[in-house]
Order: sequence, then C-alpha cells, then structure tokens
Amino acid sequence: MNAYFSVLRLKLQTGMQYRTAAFAGVATQFFWGFMYIMIFEAFYEHAIQSPPMSLKELITYIWLQQLFFSLVMLWFRDNELFELITTGNIAYELCRPCDIYSFWYAKLLAQRLSNAALRSFPILIVAFLLPQPYKMTLPVDWTSFLLFLLSLCLGLFLIITISMLIYISVFITMSPTGSLLMFGIIGDFFAGLTIPIPFMPEWLQTIAYILPFRLTADFPFRVYSGHIPQGEAIEGICIQLIWLAILFFVGKFSMKKALKRVVVQGG
Repeated sequence: MNAYFSVLRLKLQTGMQYRTAAFAGVATQFFWGFMYIMIFEAFYEHAIQSPPMSLKELITYIWLQQLFFSLVMLWFRDNELFELITTGNIAYELCRPCDIYSFWYAKLLAQRLSNAALRSFPILIVAFLLPQPYKMTLPVDWTSFLLFLLSLCLGLFLIITISMLIYISVFITMSPTGSLLMFGIIGDFFAGLTIPIPFMPEWLQTIAYILPFRLTADFPFRVYSGHIPQGEAIEGICIQLIWLAILFFVGKFSMKKALKRVVVQGG
C-alpha cells in the first residue's frame, strides 16, 4: 500500500506545480459557464412548458460542472500511459513490485485531484459572489451537502474506474484516439455534461439511467441542488457502490487478460 500512497502523493505534488495552466483553465471554465447559463436563460424565457429543473437549480448545476471539470470529464487523459502501451515501454512498468492496475489507479486519482484543487477554488469564490441570476446557491441543508460530498467522491472513483477500461482497451486497439472518442463522447453525454439528464427525451433518460455514466456527474450535482430528494440520493449512492464494485473487478480481470497478451519488441 505504501507504493500506491507514494505515487499518489508524488503526482499530487507534481500536478500542483502547473499553476499557469490551471489559471488558463479557470478562464476557460468561466467562459463556458457563462455561455451555458445565458443559453439556458434564453431558453427559460421563451419556454412554452415548465422546464424540468428550476433556473436556480440549473445554474448551480452548471457551476458545479465547471468547478469539478477535472474530476468528472471522461476524456481527461494521461498521454504517458498511452505512450507506455503503444511503444512497448510498459515493460518497465511490469518490473515494478506492485499491482499495475492499482498503481495506475493511484496515479490517475492524483492527477485529477491536483488539477481540480488548482481550478476549483477561484471558480467557487467568484460563483458565489456573482449577482442574480448567475449566482451559485448553497445546498438546501447540511444533509444534502454531506450526501453530495459522498456521491461526488464515489463518482470520482467511478470515473477513474471507467477511465482504466479506456487504457486497457488500448492494449487491443492500439489506438488511444479511437478509445477516447468512443468512451469520451458517449460517457460525457450520458453523464449530463452536454445536456442535463432531466432535459433529455424520456427514451434517452431511460438509457442514461441504465448506464453508469450519470452517477459520476449528473447525480451528485442534482443531489447538491436539491433536485434529487435525500431518500433517492441514498438509493443512488448504493447504486454507485454496486457499479464501482462491478467495474473494478471487470477492470482487474481485463488487465490481467491484456497483460498476458503483451508482446514487447526490442533488444
């Protein structure tokens, strides 16, 4: 376990050094946040039917997307791992006296946490200081906030577990671009990062509720805003744990199978 905590700590320290890139990312998140809010604000002003979420809930939802962008985006990638797989340098990884799945898992977790730590706080402060209707609101009560934190943490573990399947798939396809496009586009869409799940047609919502992607972003964000009741939030957290266990064991099994087929060329 010490090896995994060491790589987690090392990657956190390394990631925290990229402050300039983080500040540029903050500006980008503000741009996208305001753009989405203004688009939906215009939609709400001319809506014929009552929208599935209140404007206040939706604005909070959008700011949470921008706050935790690095934690919930599926296409967030580690090019070093892709290079290790496609060039054959994974041989060096196999020499480590530790489980490669857990080692990569800790590395990806540290990268997302360090990136989010640098970006989140400036966005959080400004989002709460903005005038209405652009202001982010507090959760309805402390229970909802605690459920949000728990669901967000489980969502983070879930997104990394899904990301591990992307890296494992590259052992077979040898195409990082193809794997990222396939998983990234589908995953981000059904996570509610393009359109919040309640705004989708019913048949798309049914698909979204079957797949695990919405549990990484849409679910914790709606728990925070109070759009999902506390009882339903507890049920959703149980479903998160089930999906996390299933995908973790699938990933471990797939990694073992993939490593048995690895062929390293060279001298």
